[in-house]
Amino acid sequence: MYPDLYGSVWRCITPYLLHIRGMRLSPAPALDPSLAGSLVLLHLAVVAGGLALLSSASVSASGLESIRCRLQGTPRPPAFSQDGDFVIGGVFSIHYYMHTVDHSYTSLPEPLQCTGSMDSRELRFSRAMIFAVEEINNSSYLLPGIMLGYQVHDSCASVPIAVKVAFQLANGLDPMFDTGEQCSGSATVTAIVGESASTPTISMLRVIGPFGIPQVSHSSTCACLSDKKQYPTFFRTIPSDQFQAAALANLIRHFGWTWIGAVRSDSDYGNNGMAAFLQAAQEEGICVEYSEAFSRTSPLSRVQRVADVIRSSTARVVVAFVSSGDMRILLREMERLPSPPRQWIGSETWVTDPDMLRFGLCAGAIGFGIQRSVIPGLRDFLLDLSPQKVSNSPTLTEFWEGAFGCRLETGTSTGVGVEEKVCDGSEDIQQLQAPYTDTSQLRVTNMVYKAVYAIAHAIHSIVCEERENSTVNCDKNLNVKPTQVLERLRRVNFSRNGYQVSFDANGDPVATYELVNWQRRESGKIEFVTVGRYDASLPPDQRLDMEKEITWVKNSTQVPVSVCSESCPPGTRKAIQKGKPVCCYDCIQCAEGEISNNTDSSDCLICPEEYWPNAERDLCILKPVEFLSFHEVLGIILTACSVGGALLAIATAAVFYRHRHSAIVRANNSELSFLLLFSLALCFLCSLTFIGRPSEWSCMLRHTAFGITFVLCISCVLGKTIVVLMAFRATLPASNVMKWFGPPQQRLTVVSFTFVQAMICTLWLVLSPPFPVKNITTYKEKIILECDVGSAIGFWAVLGYIGLLSLLCFVLAFLARKLPDNFNEAKFITFSMLIFCAVWITFIPAYVSSPGKFTVAVEIFAIITSSFGLFFLLFVPKCFIILFRPEKNTKKHLMEKTSNDIRY
Repeated sequence: MYPDLYGSVWRCITPYLLHIRGMRLSPAPALDPSLAGSLVLLHLAVVAGGLALLSSASVSASGLESIRCRLQGTPRPPAFSQDGDFVIGGVFSIHYYMHTVDHSYTSLPEPLQCTGSMDSRELRFSRAMIFAVEEINNSSYLLPGIMLGYQVHDSCASVPIAVKVAFQLANGLDPMFDTGEQCSGSATVTAIVGESASTPTISMLRVIGPFGIPQVSHSSTCACLSDKKQYPTFFRTIPSDQFQAAALANLIRHFGWTWIGAVRSDSDYGNNGMAAFLQAAQEEGICVEYSEAFSRTSPLSRVQRVADVIRSSTARVVVAFVSSGDMRILLREMERLPSPPRQWIGSETWVTDPDMLRFGLCAGAIGFGIQRSVIPGLRDFLLDLSPQKVSNSPTLTEFWEGAFGCRLETGTSTGVGVEEKVCDGSEDIQQLQAPYTDTSQLRVTNMVYKAVYAIAHAIHSIVCEERENSTVNCDKNLNVKPTQVLERLRRVNFSRNGYQVSFDANGDPVATYELVNWQRRESGKIEFVTVGRYDASLPPDQRLDMEKEITWVKNSTQVPVSVCSESCPPGTRKAIQKGKPVCCYDCIQCAEGEISNNTDSSDCLICPEEYWPNAERDLCILKPVEFLSFHEVLGIILTACSVGGALLAIATAAVFYRHRHSAIVRANNSELSFLLLFSLALCFLCSLTFIGRPSEWSCMLRHTAFGITFVLCISCVLGKTIVVLMAFRATLPASNVMKWFGPPQQRLTVVSFTFVQAMICTLWLVLSPPFPVKNITTYKEKIILECDVGSAIGFWAVLGYIGLLSLLCFVLAFLARKLPDNFNEAKFITFSMLIFCAVWITFIPAYVSSPGKFTVAVEIFAIITSSFGLFFLLFVPKCFIILFRPEKNTKKHLMEKTSNDIRY
């Protein structure tokens, strides 16, 4: 019948374009690029059996002067219509499905028809549009004297019918038209309200967008529609999914869910909405275990697979960015087999749909919905349906028969169930429990209401003007073009029933939501309860406001937990498990010297130098400062030994002074003995400067005092040793050596040796003195407060000089060891120097290897031990004779002893 269908289609496109754009073709016409998308959709509509245009006029040699065309195919009558001065189009998904037709391409396709059950909620939307139009027509301040008309179509939630309806709204329903006369006219409608779903809306915009016809949607939330480059004529009174996605991510993070599942409709609405949500969730640190897509036209096996994924997943929270029709199919499949409890987080489309409340497995679901509103008079309008009025509308007839299960005898009955009873007039719509009559949750309905009023305000700003006496004059004969309405829509800003209506640069309203919770009452009925609000215009930390307690899945009041891994407590860090999302991790204790003071820390923090972690490793505390204190046991023992040694030296000096005229005191050089006892007392006491908290003065004093007093002590011992040697030589015939080593020379010797040490200490203090320092390297967990020697050369020079004098004293004493006993202090000096040297030789490795405060203890021990060695060997035997053997403390006894020693 049509051997060249594509050629016929192209021939039909030319006059159609002339009709809708008012263009005339030159001998070599150029196609407007903006119509390319429209041509593709027009071709689709023709092939699908939508709109076929055939040329029926002749073409003159000079061009196409006037072409008369007629529509091939069956136009779709509107579900509701009314003439007016200005007509507003409306497109709603009143039915769920479109009847699928197999095209043979050999005959005209059958007309597109709806099938399946009716969505009475969408019917309410369409009737709300009519209510708004009638309310405006009765208004005295908005378009007074102007009658608005409407054409409301049913798209059957399908793209082909939505495209065909878009053509009809743009071109009209007249079967014949003359391009020469009508091409300069405007579109049939000034603006369009709808469609309910995003995908049909996008398809309609591809058709009507190039012609500047504005479209205001009440329910198309796809974020992609905010792109003004692609959809310059689109507006909406419902917020974009971009805001809803951010709100859902914020909500999930608020309750600490980091491991979730995601399902979406395989459509522009679901795919774009889920993409925006996944991006927002990633920014919030939320991981998605799975993301599944399906649609109501998908094979049953696909829906079953999605349900199985939800059942077997470990995520207890499921985010569903799904349309109501798709969600019904999924929930029916979920109810077919036992399923573990899941906390559902719903997108606005289904979570506020009253028809979805029959699915008990979703009790406890939460999601964001449009703000609930009140439209005065709407309920009375919706219920004002008499059987007579219903029978005049096929759409209302189908609704009536389906709602009451009876068949109307008159009018355009749909013949639902031939065997069903006939409606007898006893049906009371006031008692009907259906989404159509439920006005307790007017959310999207208010978006329809605001869309109609936005268009009316745009038209009002064009055709009406305010006079001085506050009256309004409107010109209904003014030719209003859709492009004018488009321009005025961008600037509308009004308030209706307490709700502000305006559009931003993208055609979007201010995003405000209510947080809706599905709560099961004691009666078992599930109801919508508003438990919070979300306002995208507020700062991020103030957008979500919780107002009431939420009832969760299984009627619990405890927030469900949905995490891949339990939270890591303070003191640990997260270590991501290989090959898994970032939300799956192991908790590793912080390393030594590190802390984490937050839950789920990714890294541990290193404590400052003077701090150290506590046992739990969640807090840095000051390291304990350690030094040899007077209050600890070791400090007390060393202090007692030091003071005790000094007291013994003083007591011995007192004994010597008391018996200073005795033979043994006079024979042992009493002057040097007193000076030696004094220096020993100072040696004992200088060890006290090593105990206590180091300071600048104590660090300088301890080493210099130690060095000078010890040199003074050794100088005295050395002097005594020389005196013994000289005294022995003085007993030899013709020897006058003692006159060269009398008391003045002894004093000079002691002073000279001590002066050298004093000079070494002075240079040390001037060039690089000792200073207090905090040692944080020996122990990581504590600070050792100690004295740094400053100059190592100065420190070892002081010790080396003491060692040199000790060695010299030892050698001389060793040489005098065989002198007579009377003069033989040399034996005791030899032993004392031997002990002294042994102590200080052992001190060196012990000093270097001892950590912390024990370094100081080793040095004090060496000082006290060597001092006691000198004291006991040089003075204790003499004190014993003085105190306990006074008979030996005589000159006669000493001389006898000496004579016997010399004889032998």
